[in-house]
Amino acid sequence: MAGTGKVGVGIIGAGVISTQYLDNLTRFPDVQVHAIGDLFPEAAKARAEQYGIAEHGAPDVVLNHPDIEIVVNLTIPAAHVEVATQAVNSGKHVWSEKPFSMDRPSGQELLALAAAKGIRLGCAPDTFLGAGLQTARRMLERGDIGEPQSALTLMQSPGPESWHPNPAFLFQEGAGPLFDIGPYYLTALVQFFGSIARVGAFGSRSRLTRTIGSGPKAGEEFDVTVPTHVSAIAEFASGQTSQSIWSFDSFSGRPPLIEITGTEGVLSVPDPNMFDGEIGIRTRDDEDWRTVPSVGSTDSRGAGVLEMARAIRADRPHRAPGEQAFHVVDAMTAITESIDQKRFVDLESSVAPIPPLPEDWDPTAETL
Repeated sequence: MAGTGKVGVGIIGAGVISTQYLDNLTRFPDVQVHAIGDLFPEAAKARAEQYGIAEHGAPDVVLNHPDIEIVVNLTIPAAHVEVATQAVNSGKHVWSEKPFSMDRPSGQELLALAAAKGIRLGCAPDTFLGAGLQTARRMLERGDIGEPQSALTLMQSPGPESWHPNPAFLFQEGAGPLFDIGPYYLTALVQFFGSIARVGAFGSRSRLTRTIGSGPKAGEEFDVTVPTHVSAIAEFASGQTSQSIWSFDSFSGRPPLIEITGTEGVLSVPDPNMFDGEIGIRTRDDEDWRTVPSVGSTDSRGAGVLEMARAIRADRPHRAPGEQAFHVVDAMTAITESIDQKRFVDLESSVAPIPPLPEDWDPTAETL
């Protein structure tokens, strides 16, 4: 049943990113945050007090809450599938932080379980619902640069260990620049071009250990177990191609980039890790780049949870489904396999087209 009224939400995971979600979810009128849980109940208590959430404690506080319809899974990557599975078995819809899963088998099992129980799965990133990428998508579909042919994406940084108080997990299995940053770029490319057919990639590590730069653990070293520089190419089922670099080894200071080349021009797309940003376009008739303002919502993380909540009430598909997130995991897994095996790797999955948002979509409007 679609139900009526506000959609009840619960948070599992009270870490750094929970603040970005709660800043929005506690003010969006169509959802209500009833509880927050964490393996460390004192962390959940602190967040509950910070945001005025009624109930807090261990994860079971969320899983067993009768008024919670969507569990927002903000645990570490290695726990995403386990926590999502518990929520599905508790009869809750699930929104997970990315990545959807650490590998193909666990992701496929989660999708199958949810389908069998009639449960929805959603997954970050939801930045593609923001004004920047939605405007770019409308421009592409309108033919502003002709027929899209290829994309170039770049994300080059020295890594998050200088500012993140507990960054070790970002350099281990399920993270690194590929799994931590790659989903933003790959999701945007899938939104623009459709399903990825095959990939080829190279990867490297500049250092085997890194040092925490801030917080109570500053000065502590930790091991780096995944590539910190990834260079990948992809071929899409529709025929387009992309070239990407995602790196935690660069001090270039270059801003993130997605550039799409078409038969009649080039489109410079805003940072896919953000919800807003200006769009640049240069066509064969332009002497220089032109700037196009973004149109749409600029609200940050939590927009995907809200869009999913409204879709539940309207009994329609939501726009950030688990199938899309799994396709991105499939792509990242294939990239990892390509690095290890030094060959092109075909993807096992595909994803159905997802309609863009209306230009006037407003997360802050009360619609339920």
